[in-house]
Amino acid sequence: MEKDTTRIRGGRQACGCVGVDVHCHVVPSRFPQPPGGGALKGWPSMTPAEACHATVVIDEKPYRTISDACWVAERRLEAMDRAGIRLQALSPMPELFGYWLPAAAGHDLSRHVNDVIADLVAEGQGRFVGLGGVPLQDVDLAISELRRAVLELGFKGVEIGSNINGAVIGDPRFHPFFAEAEALGAAVFVHAVRPAGMDRLVGPAPLQQVLAYPTDVGLAAASVITGNLLKHYPGLRIAFSHGGGSFASLLPRLEQGYAVFPALRDSLDEPPSVSARRLYADSLVFDQATLRRVVEVFGPERVMIGTDFPFNFRDDDPLGRIGEAFEDHELRERLAFGNALAFLAVEEVK
Repeated sequence: MEKDTTRIRGGRQACGCVGVDVHCHVVPSRFPQPPGGGALKGWPSMTPAEACHATVVIDEKPYRTISDACWVAERRLEAMDRAGIRLQALSPMPELFGYWLPAAAGHDLSRHVNDVIADLVAEGQGRFVGLGGVPLQDVDLAISELRRAVLELGFKGVEIGSNINGAVIGDPRFHPFFAEAEALGAAVFVHAVRPAGMDRLVGPAPLQQVLAYPTDVGLAAASVITGNLLKHYPGLRIAFSHGGGSFASLLPRLEQGYAVFPALRDSLDEPPSVSARRLYADSLVFDQATLRRVVEVFGPERVMIGTDFPFNFRDDDPLGRIGEAFEDHELRERLAFGNALAFLAVEEVK
């Protein structure tokens, strides 16, 4: 294993924190009126709730009640210290991607959320970096906002959905966007959004997050491999939330299909198991055995902490989970911070 040259300045001596969390979200405390001033289907708003909470409302229906840790830097820093997290990569709550909005309105929403993330980064005492949102329903506008996020706001990359209005990210229509991300050295973090298969679930609404999200992420990761995305853009750094979702279970079938079906073998640039180790994944799987499997699939240099902070369905002790799953000290450090710093292209954390 190559020596990791990334560093966290201060580290444990500063606050007992060493972890780098690549999967944590921001929601603004308020949203502007939609373009044109009238109602716009899919445009979010906020209403106050009890204590330090507010409810995101979409199409006059409550979507999610959230705490002010979504937009108050001090709250996040307190929670990070408790969990041993030194650095958070801040990204939009997925429902704020706005892919279902008209493109210009989606662009306006992305700009607003990205500006809020930039303000939090500025308030964060060096402990936040930005992963912005882009309106991928229009690739040209998405490229424009990607450039603004990286070149003007100083973000380390962007977060995108596992699908864009049903189009999977491995589709060639998105190649110009990924080409620009590679050229800018921007990290791309893939999160589930409005997943397929909701009609197959039996039970309450939270099953979307519990079951449908990882399914959609797994299919998105598979599409990157079967679409040969990294053949075209080998320098692209792309990561998948929720441990890559179902991908770890899909990979053996994909590998066997590569061996059995000539059409599949002819269409791929390399075996799927080799391509998988060019991707990144987070650690958000809630299970030691599954985490070890994720590391086996993606490789010890490609798995990073992800918590889904500050939402309720999150991992409150990611460093503890890593410590329980692995004995090797060097591997623990890679999973805790080294791999994430490489993914984010961060050399040093204050």
